[in-house]
Amino acid sequence: MAVPFRWLKPLLAAVLLFSLTGCDDDPVPQSPDSGTPDSGIPDAGPPDSGPYVWDGTYTEMEDPGDWIDPGAPYAPCTFDASNPDSGVCEQLSRFDVSQCDRDALAALPQEGIYQAVVRNQVILTDGGVRFSVGSFGMHLRAEDAGPSTMFEAPVLHRDTQGGDFSVIGQLARTSTVYTVVGCKTPAPNVITGCIATCRRGVFSRAGTFEAHRVAKSGEPESSGGLTLVGERYTPVGTPVDLYVTKGHAYVVSTPTFMNGKDGGLSIFDVSNPRNPILKTTLTLPGDNFWNGVWAKGDALYIASGNRGTLIYDISQPAAPVFIRSLPTGNPGTHTVLVDGDRLYSMDASSGTYVHELTDPLNPVLRTVIGSPPEVPDGAPHDTFVYQNRLYISNQSYGYVVADVADLDNVRFLGLYDTGPLVYSHHSAVGTFGGKTIAFMGGEFNASHVRVLDVTDPAHIVKIGEFRLRQTTSMHNMLLRGNRLYVVWYHDGLRVLDVSNPTQPKQVAHHLTFREEDPGRSDGAFEGAIGLRIPGDGYVYVVDTSRGLLIYNEL
Repeated sequence: MAVPFRWLKPLLAAVLLFSLTGCDDDPVPQSPDSGTPDSGIPDAGPPDSGPYVWDGTYTEMEDPGDWIDPGAPYAPCTFDASNPDSGVCEQLSRFDVSQCDRDALAALPQEGIYQAVVRNQVILTDGGVRFSVGSFGMHLRAEDAGPSTMFEAPVLHRDTQGGDFSVIGQLARTSTVYTVVGCKTPAPNVITGCIATCRRGVFSRAGTFEAHRVAKSGEPESSGGLTLVGERYTPVGTPVDLYVTKGHAYVVSTPTFMNGKDGGLSIFDVSNPRNPILKTTLTLPGDNFWNGVWAKGDALYIASGNRGTLIYDISQPAAPVFIRSLPTGNPGTHTVLVDGDRLYSMDASSGTYVHELTDPLNPVLRTVIGSPPEVPDGAPHDTFVYQNRLYISNQSYGYVVADVADLDNVRFLGLYDTGPLVYSHHSAVGTFGGKTIAFMGGEFNASHVRVLDVTDPAHIVKIGEFRLRQTTSMHNMLLRGNRLYVVWYHDGLRVLDVSNPTQPKQVAHHLTFREEDPGRSDGAFEGAIGLRIPGDGYVYVVDTSRGLLIYNEL
């Protein structure tokens, strides 16, 4: 039975986690991923984007993966897993919290959205111990504000008053129960503690966690002169990506399953970016999982998880006319990219479909690019084109470089193996110091920006990185000269100076995630998700709750 594209990433990550640790109890969040870098103008600027201070030298770096093991438990509590019986995880007496700080726990607010990273202890068959990463989210609500949630479902138990801190939730799709017990508050809006996991009543594993109240990072709302100048909400589903052309922003959305809202398209007049105006919304019957969008001339291309790549005529920008769909794999397209006269449609089940755009409203299929022998067939999540090379973010199977100068003779040139538990999601490529440099982004908790020298694709080298806190996930990025713009879900929009790519430095940011925004959940993929910089002096961002946000370009 074919697996729907939109669920393939969580499945792959779950399988990978199982292969490392012996079970798949740790939940893999489901994400409406979207978009690729905007190649309507050169993504990296002219060769040797400047001004720059880098002479092209570097020291090759090891790649430890996304999660960095702290080397010790996150908290001084333990779970007694001896003689486990049915429902053992819900027996709170098995948690030793004698070294915990009840007074600090008692002072915690009784509400907040938290994201946590888990250090699981796994006992191997030979008696050894291995530590692996997991994650969870929880939304604690005041008593009069509705049920608290974990994994976006009401919790089974909560006691967080008077110095006690215990929350029990269940991941319905695997019948896995998670019991979370707080222990310490090492910093404001941070909780550490212990966690036990049981699947279908059988003990699976235990570990420690660090949870951050993601909207209370302690940072100011903005820095570096990055200013929010315009904002508009979209009533359509969960907004995930956008494209800006003809004075309009085309925002695509996926369905919002919690409240039954369909996905689709919202069109905003942004001729005055300080006052965007919603002109119309649309969807197609039985087809509204719309996850990526691009345009060329009068053609708008939408990545549909149901029917492939949709084509709309936008000669009248506020009144698109549906032309037809381009079938891809089963069931459809996840992301799209236009580079010159080519349309790339990514479908993880079968590969990257390349259409020629001599007539943008009538694309002609030229080829389907699969994967090199080292990785499974298909699997592209996103792609980037630079100097006749296709850079494929190949989900759990690394970062692939292919020569696409001749579509009749596509050649794979190299693979960067990201290692276990790393999801290759998105990238941007440019020239610095005479070398071809890729900024490769991941997804899921602890994901970050890797800086790779891809000048010789047969020998890709990591030369730098940029990280934020391990409890949050990044998403998309765009390179403009020596500025790398990154949307980082809960951590908002980040602007990095990459003039020395071995040492990316943050120069500006703006936080978009607010707990009080409608529809916020405890999911890992909430906040800033989509990004475009069309060259009109503004940066356009999509937030999963707030909709369209417009900033000044630095």
